[in-house]
Amino acid sequence: MSTTDPRSATDPRTAVHQSHVSQYFYGSVAAPHAHFGIGGSAPGAAGSRRRATGWLDAQEVDGLLASYVRPVCFPDAARMLEKDSVVVLVAQPGTGKRSGAVALLDAVAESGTGGAGGPAEYVVLSPDLELRQLADRTFTAGVGYVLLDRMDEGRAGTADFDWRRVRDQVRAQGAHLVVTTVHGAGETAPEAVHHAQWRPPDLADALRLRLRKAGCGDDTVDRAVRGLPAGCRIGEVAAAAERICAGADPDDVWREYGDSASRPVRDWFAEDRTLQEIAEVTTLAFVTGAGRRAFESYQELLEPRLEQEFAGPPPPGRDGDDDTPAIRPRPDGSRPDQPRSPQRRPDRRRSLARNALVTTEELSAGSPVRTALVFPGPQYRSWVLEELWENHSTAYWDGVRDWLTGLVGLIPDAALWMSVSSGLALLARPAFEEVAVCYLNPWASGKEGHAAQSVAVLVLWWMSQDDALDATALTLARGWAQSADPGLRRSAALAFSGPLGVRFPTDAVKRLWTLTGRDAETSLHARSALAELVVALVESGEDAGVVLDLLVYRLGLQRRKDATDRTKGVTFRAALQVLTVRVERTRCPVVAVLTTEQPGFRPKLAELWAAVLCNRPLRGDALRSLRAALRALPQVGENPREVAREFGASVGAALPPEERELLHRVLEPPASLAPEPTTLTNTFRAALLSPAR
Repeated sequence: MSTTDPRSATDPRTAVHQSHVSQYFYGSVAAPHAHFGIGGSAPGAAGSRRRATGWLDAQEVDGLLASYVRPVCFPDAARMLEKDSVVVLVAQPGTGKRSGAVALLDAVAESGTGGAGGPAEYVVLSPDLELRQLADRTFTAGVGYVLLDRMDEGRAGTADFDWRRVRDQVRAQGAHLVVTTVHGAGETAPEAVHHAQWRPPDLADALRLRLRKAGCGDDTVDRAVRGLPAGCRIGEVAAAAERICAGADPDDVWREYGDSASRPVRDWFAEDRTLQEIAEVTTLAFVTGAGRRAFESYQELLEPRLEQEFAGPPPPGRDGDDDTPAIRPRPDGSRPDQPRSPQRRPDRRRSLARNALVTTEELSAGSPVRTALVFPGPQYRSWVLEELWENHSTAYWDGVRDWLTGLVGLIPDAALWMSVSSGLALLARPAFEEVAVCYLNPWASGKEGHAAQSVAVLVLWWMSQDDALDATALTLARGWAQSADPGLRRSAALAFSGPLGVRFPTDAVKRLWTLTGRDAETSLHARSALAELVVALVESGEDAGVVLDLLVYRLGLQRRKDATDRTKGVTFRAALQVLTVRVERTRCPVVAVLTTEQPGFRPKLAELWAAVLCNRPLRGDALRSLRAALRALPQVGENPREVAREFGASVGAALPPEERELLHRVLEPPASLAPEPTTLTNTFRAALLSPAR
């Protein structure tokens, strides 16, 4: 992804920072063995998780309900939903809360209490909504609403009152609402709304149903059910069932899930390990996919930072009462006041070859093929991080923090940044507070440099791909956006411009628009982020209308003002940046892609063009962007002349008559222009004078 952010003209460092973050996720760089969610795909790649909020289409609902098995807690929750119109499910990650919420709403609709007959409609609300906002919003009769992963119960002492208002609002408007949270209400559980402890369905029943629906034979079904390992989550069962249905052997599949996946890692950590061995798996947990030489250099930088964790007890004669500091032996047994033995540790390469948690993989990105160090399976990485967190003290983690901060700041390597960021996002599962306090907040502030700031944003993007962490990532970015620290606000803008914004587009637009009204530098970053978000939405196959609708509405407000103020200038410049930003891979303006591939957006885009073309200070830049969009039409579609004609008619309809004539004159192509662009420009010009009706 690229940007035409005006920062590039005044501060080249910030422009580079912006494009680096974007290119890592939308370019060719991958993060091997990241293993996020169920699919494990990299953010921005095909198949990664997309929009988490908004209307659920019928196909998605059918997919959620087709193989759904009701858990034992289902009837009680359904009764409370029918009675109160609202129910809260206290559900841990991996319990099927999304499917359960939709199934509850579907059950209410079937019972006749969900409104008129026929299938219900479903809307997923943002987890960023507060209770008072829920109580003030409008609900549509007959629609089922889902709010996943609420982070808290509301202001202290007011939760019951707030929940009562929510319940009364939903009930009065004939809707139903299911809320899920990972936090129980404890002793102060609100009485207004029932809080149900949610449990996953019987996993064997869920597996059996999925396999039988797919037409698997009895032998395959029986083998798969018998081999189902303990410790699986419902999402893992669904993923495994899909692979078994595609022909994979059940025994091979189950090695990668539940306790079967974690056992090799737990067995390895159950034995006493040396500093060098722990350094090996720590390095691999954060820098996976590196070549031998690079990996060994990273490990060598880490080992001295871990020595305090592995130092032995004080030597004899030092009981701690003396003011003289004790001399602690080194991990190899030597003392700092004595010379080291020349051979203090085994050869790194031989040691790595003996490590059961380390293997090699041949990677080919063209020629030649290179050897990379990886875990034996992608599922190992998260288990290694969990074991490291459980088995090592603050001294160890202080060393890891200093090591990672140094790596990110000193080595400008895209693959390294991607691997470190995905490792930190995986560490956030068992140790969120550690990641937030020691990495995300200090790095996002910019105090450790632009590289660390970029990596902090990448961590949030990875977290947004994980069902267990996406709402947490949204909460973090919201906090940064509201911060008094300009560095954190800048990181928030970047975070909302990519996969996090794709996951929560409505929240992203709301936060970014608020940031455009802050100081001049923050406003610049936020406007650029809005434009980048359009590109991210288009490349992810999501609806970019959430940004276009905002700008059309805001421009409508500002065009009615006679006077020019800061808000008016910000609004028009934000629109121009959206009309100028390009898709990284093709270098085509994103508006050319939208105009060609999604004709329904032409009226909105025409309104944006009409607004900036009528704004005299921006007219020159707008004309250059318009010509660039017309020149790009042959690259993005098969019938560019027809697109140019309809595009011109839409813009003509949005322009006042006098502006239409003026634009027709100034767009006359110079004689030096190539024939095809000349034809397209003339087609567009002619259509201007015959606007669409």
